[in-house]
Amino acid sequence: GSGGQPSPQGSIPPHPAPQHYGVTSPISLAPPKDIDCVQTQKLVEAMRPFGVFEDEEEQNHRLVVLSKLNSLVKEWISELGESKNLPPSAAANVGGKIFTFGSYKLGVHTKGADIDAVCVAPRHVERSDFFQSFFEKLKHQEKIKNLRAVEDAYVPVVKFEFDGIEIDLVFARLSLQTVSDNLDLGDDSRLRSLDIRCIRSLNGCRVTDEILHLVPNKENFRLTLRAIKLWAKRRGIYSNILGFLGGVSWAMLVARTCQLYPNALASTLVNKFFLVFSKWEWPNPVLLKQPEESNLNLPVWDPRVNPSDRYHVMPIITPAYPQQNSTYNVSTSTRAVMVEEFKHGLAVTNEILQGKSDWSKLFEPLNFFQKYKHYIVLTASASTEEHHLEWVGLVESKIRVLVGNLERNEFITIAHVKPQSFPGNQELCKHGYVSMWFLGIVFRKVENAESVNIDLTYVIQSFTDTVYRQANNLNVLKEGMKIEAAHVKRKHLHYFLPAETLQKRKKKCTEGKMLFLCKLVVIKKVLWWKEVLCKYLGLGHTVLVQNCYIHLGKGLSVAASELMNLKFPFFLWHLLVCCRGFPVKNYQILHLLFQQTVFVLLKNPSNSPLTGNRYFFR
Repeated sequence: GSGGQPSPQGSIPPHPAPQHYGVTSPISLAPPKDIDCVQTQKLVEAMRPFGVFEDEEEQNHRLVVLSKLNSLVKEWISELGESKNLPPSAAANVGGKIFTFGSYKLGVHTKGADIDAVCVAPRHVERSDFFQSFFEKLKHQEKIKNLRAVEDAYVPVVKFEFDGIEIDLVFARLSLQTVSDNLDLGDDSRLRSLDIRCIRSLNGCRVTDEILHLVPNKENFRLTLRAIKLWAKRRGIYSNILGFLGGVSWAMLVARTCQLYPNALASTLVNKFFLVFSKWEWPNPVLLKQPEESNLNLPVWDPRVNPSDRYHVMPIITPAYPQQNSTYNVSTSTRAVMVEEFKHGLAVTNEILQGKSDWSKLFEPLNFFQKYKHYIVLTASASTEEHHLEWVGLVESKIRVLVGNLERNEFITIAHVKPQSFPGNQELCKHGYVSMWFLGIVFRKVENAESVNIDLTYVIQSFTDTVYRQANNLNVLKEGMKIEAAHVKRKHLHYFLPAETLQKRKKKCTEGKMLFLCKLVVIKKVLWWKEVLCKYLGLGHTVLVQNCYIHLGKGLSVAASELMNLKFPFFLWHLLVCCRGFPVKNYQILHLLFQQTVFVLLKNPSNSPLTGNRYFFR
């Protein structure tokens, strides 16, 4: 089951956590202060508008749906036992159970999120039975919709919607005669002589349970993880398939932070998360516990033994046997993007905890289309909607191959893919269904850059050839399926995307804030201006500052006009520089006044102390 709605303040332990968690000693055992409770409450309020918390009714609905699904599983396993000639008394008591895992089991699922679950069955149930007879049973349930099986996936899965809730159900067959309700999946011996697909199916459950066992305070962990997952999605770095981190990886990073600060509340833990992982010395692995030896001889992550493991750039190791690296898709580019975001998160949360900003700033989205000067636009098109869905799935799973190809180019330092895809515009969709992805590119600074012609044709061609070849091998390629990629400069993105998607975010600024900034400019710059301004105005700097305050106190437009009369162009110019994006009316007034004062100066440049000042005319 899931943890319920967290208490807004998190959970304050009555005494410091006594147990030692993790592979090192904690960094700090400091208990929370009153201000931490206040900040945690503010964090919760900042998260609410994003739908991260379910209400009690929605939680209860999930419990009812899972209970019905559990009953269906038991019923099916019993019926199957009878059809395989088990004695009726045995068939009635063979059991079977649904175990949840992932974000729901961790207690951090959002409104409308799907539920990951595993159907655990006794030994008389074959995998083929699950994908045939159980699939048929689900088909005939009135409240089950959108039923589909993905039998050839790495972890084979049945997906469906049960009374409005999306469920991803995997299957595991244990070598037991019965599966009781109190079965412990954490026992490694349960994995003995199991099919590898069953081991993978159980792994999600075992990892989730182990993470919860390894954190000092579950409520503080949950609230922190909710905040970090929301932040990662807003900043465009939540995607396992594209080489960023998926849910389980974020959970393990947060769990490690909780181990290092076992008594801290969520507001502190979010800040410490950014502190720890902005300074982490990758590729040192993140471990929640020392890996345990086992005689089951399953493949585990171990760079001492497996050469391929040595190439992992950001290893985060699952705590349950067999230990795996959950971040094998991460590349040097995606890691660099994430580390930059960790540093940004640290700066923002430092500001918040110092009272200089509020938590909503942490969840501001990344302005991806203004971040880079160069982009690669990748388009996947197909002639029918059904073909398009299939094609998009394959292309998306291969985008990290393109990122890898770009990284190997000597002139490219970053290839940053935006996880969200976009529908093609009318022009692109003339001949079918189109999806687009965008990759931001940073080129390495080189001497004589004008003479260097960077040709990405081969990189792009190599990628498209790989996708076509794999699609052909999987018998996915259909007539009309196309993939294209092109290098596009930022100024040409409007050919692909609507203006509202590309628009720069305008800073909201009140006149009051503008006045405050103006005062700040005067105070900070007064010593630097002193010589120039005193020479021009013939005033002592103390009088000057007082003069500025007097005029600014009368309102912006009055101040501007009075300062203009005082022949105060340098100050006006600074207002212009500092106040871009402020209310248009005020900006226009200042701009007009500035032009007039500069005109006056230029008519008699020999008397101006500002002539030749590069900073002034920049």
